[in-house]
Amino acid sequence: MSEENKNQEYSADNIQVLEGLEAVRKRPAMYIGDIGVKGLHHLVYEVVDNSIDEALAGHCSHIDCFINENNSITVTDNGRGIPTGMHEKEGRSALEVVMTVLHAGGKFDKGSYKVSGGLHGVGVSCVNALSSDLRVEVHRDGKMYEQEYKIGAPQYDVREIGTTDITGTKVTFLPDATIFEDTIYHFDILVARLRELAFLNKGIHLSITDKRRKDAEGEFVKEEFYSEGGLKEFVSFLDETRDSILEDVIYIDGEKDGVPVEVAMIYNTSYTENVHSYVNNINTHEGGTHLSGFRRGLTRTLKKYADGSGLLKKVKFEISGDDFREGLTAVISVKVMEPQFEGQTKTKLGNKEVTSAVSQSVSDMLTFYLEENPEQAKRIVQKVILAATARNAATKAREMVQRKSVLTGSGLPGKLSDCSEKDPAKCEIFLVEGDSAGGTAKQGRDRHFQAIMPLRGKILNVEKAMQHKVFENEEIKNMFKALGVSIGTIDDERELNIEKLRYHKVVIMTDADIDGSHIATLLLTFFFRFLKPLIEQGFVYIATPPLYLLKRGKDHRYCWEESQRDAMIMEMKGGKDVNVIIQRYKGLGEMNASQLWDTTLNPEYRTLKQVTIDNAAEADRVFSMLMGDEVPPRRAFIEANAKYANIDA
Repeated sequence: MSEENKNQEYSADNIQVLEGLEAVRKRPAMYIGDIGVKGLHHLVYEVVDNSIDEALAGHCSHIDCFINENNSITVTDNGRGIPTGMHEKEGRSALEVVMTVLHAGGKFDKGSYKVSGGLHGVGVSCVNALSSDLRVEVHRDGKMYEQEYKIGAPQYDVREIGTTDITGTKVTFLPDATIFEDTIYHFDILVARLRELAFLNKGIHLSITDKRRKDAEGEFVKEEFYSEGGLKEFVSFLDETRDSILEDVIYIDGEKDGVPVEVAMIYNTSYTENVHSYVNNINTHEGGTHLSGFRRGLTRTLKKYADGSGLLKKVKFEISGDDFREGLTAVISVKVMEPQFEGQTKTKLGNKEVTSAVSQSVSDMLTFYLEENPEQAKRIVQKVILAATARNAATKAREMVQRKSVLTGSGLPGKLSDCSEKDPAKCEIFLVEGDSAGGTAKQGRDRHFQAIMPLRGKILNVEKAMQHKVFENEEIKNMFKALGVSIGTIDDERELNIEKLRYHKVVIMTDADIDGSHIATLLLTFFFRFLKPLIEQGFVYIATPPLYLLKRGKDHRYCWEESQRDAMIMEMKGGKDVNVIIQRYKGLGEMNASQLWDTTLNPEYRTLKQVTIDNAAEADRVFSMLMGDEVPPRRAFIEANAKYANIDA
């Protein structure tokens, strides 16, 4: 950050008003994505983004978050503090303007902030509008100020409440229970985001404290994050469960054509590409010009080196861009003054000037690295050749998957019991564990819109399998055929075509025991690695069959968790000393067709859990840890989370 920008005056005059706030409560999903768990946590990100912007401008080093006992959130920083002076145009305190007017803030004034992550969002005013209560406290110019709000409305003018020798802002808000479906914050979700922010903004201290829980020592549960190495440490963290083929992370941190570019990458022995891109701390999971620039620079430079080294002389087939990225873990982070976002979720960067900036940065970095590390370079090229060889085999296997079957005519797998409805938006397919449960599901379903696809045993663990082995697997071939999706290559990139997806609800339905959980995890790994767009577009679900059936005379009730079971037992006893027959369902086949329909298949009464990706980098790390080759990280995870596991025999 330039000295000129750091010393720039930041006062009430810097606050610019773009538009009002009134539509937020009427259509909250338009501003925060949804009113479920994702939108609830987005409120925290918006407040933290303001503090991060202060850090990017060189004025903040510590950001602390707290989940309070009543599930309110407090975020504090040691930045300059939001200006409290009179805003000339609005005729009120600049602090009140920032807190009550959508898109009002210093980030729109280039003298205040060179780049801003929060610009992608809607600001703290949106958080205010969607909170039943919010209080902001500002430490600035030796004085303390405060203002409180209810559903966005100020309860009094900004007032001075004391003196101080520090600077910064403290925001405490309670999400409005009349807006959100759920107001319980998840510690792990916030931990993942703050850890990510620490990696993306090296040198900043972040912490989160959960005041609802205490550890073994009687202290509130707390996590702290600080990264000196930035993306280099981020890639090491993401790849800690994989076996690297390089001795260290390849890293660059510089500026090209006025665009700050930071890239870290490493190769491992896996068969998947794990590249995560960010713009101003925003996870651009749809990619964009910065990702295109990275791929262009990577492919061009590695291919030039491989050709010049003579290592490709014996290769009989063409090397594609995909081959250069197999087994690659990388993070690309750029800072753009005026980002232009495209795509349905506004997470695809469109600034054309960024492509060449990133491409050239990557090319310069790699050229130097390959020349200075010939042994490491040879390992990379050998990995590329292995990937190309496997890709050729996979191409043939993929063609077999997508070829129409002469015997069945439609090309659909014989075990699929399809539905009669042809509109994909109305159709559901249940991927069911085993023929027994599949038979029950076929009898209990509504044949008009529900299809049943029984799966034989545990499918292939795609995390540890080469691509051609994946496409040769019988169960996976059947799923591709049943779903109607195909994988081709476009511009040297593996591309999933879901235009012909036959069902807009793809439901994983397994037994409520250890084997069932394992099968569900194997299926989720397959979807994450090979059918990720289905998850991103909201097509993948997990069924929740009941765990218990309680019987007392003619009174039959289902329960989905132990606490519900215990409460139901007391209710059914009615204070009397009588026995309840308790049936524990360990397999779907233990239910008859009508029971399965009543509890799990009937849209009127069932509960389906939609699978979402809140944090792609964290999801990538967890799948690699759970399903990869490295045992110690998995053992540590199991030991830490054993108390949440279903250990019924």
